[in-house]
Amino acid sequence: MDPLAQTARRAQTGQLAQTTRLVREVLGPDLLGACLHGSAVLGGLAPASDLDVLAVARRSLDDRQRRALLAGLLEISGLTATARPVELTVVVQSEVRPWRFPPTGDFLYGEWLRDTLRASGPPTPGPMPDLALILTMALTGDHPLTGPPPARLLDPVPHTDLIRASVEGIPELLAELADDTRNVLLTLARVWTTLATGDLKPKHTAADWALARLPDQHRPALRHARHLYVTSLYEDEFWPGDVKDQARSCADAMLARIDELRRG
Repeated sequence: MDPLAQTARRAQTGQLAQTTRLVREVLGPDLLGACLHGSAVLGGLAPASDLDVLAVARRSLDDRQRRALLAGLLEISGLTATARPVELTVVVQSEVRPWRFPPTGDFLYGEWLRDTLRASGPPTPGPMPDLALILTMALTGDHPLTGPPPARLLDPVPHTDLIRASVEGIPELLAELADDTRNVLLTLARVWTTLATGDLKPKHTAADWALARLPDQHRPALRHARHLYVTSLYEDEFWPGDVKDQARSCADAMLARIDELRRG
């Protein structure tokens, strides 16, 4: 392993340890367990992948706990070559076990929320359909950071709710196409793959699946998004103008396949 990769690996391990310690200290006896999910358990971290952590609590966090978690995460999370963005989701066990849809999330921090949370204060509970995906990845990955295996804390998510959660966020996702082209195209590829196969795949694997099924004229934008995902930090991202111009038609082509499967 080259020195830069070794430095990044040590930083990643350190960030996970810091995040786990923060959650344990802030939640105390209210913490039932915490586990890893997302890219790290689906197929490996890409250069710009988040460190995704799910914590399961006995009860809803109070204001002091919310503020302490936010303050700690603002210090731990980052967007540099040696500091990955940390995404922390906290759920109250009784809100997701027994499972029902839509589930309620108790706390969510992600780097994309940094400026908003700094201005408005810590996140509060609310409906979170994406928990269907998060819990499924956590159960599949089976990577506890503290406490028991996820299967002892969480119920499986029915396939119908996994599909429902996959498609509910599409309108909001499309609104970000111009500014977050890489993630929007890769997420659409994963939604399409999930509807067609029933599996949650890593973004680059989902892109491979979709590229094999897209018409030739729609492949360049998705192919470039996949390339950026496996090679580049966001700060190094570059889109050739002719390829970026094809992003909308590529998204529309995948949306058409998704709609066919939904109606199917």
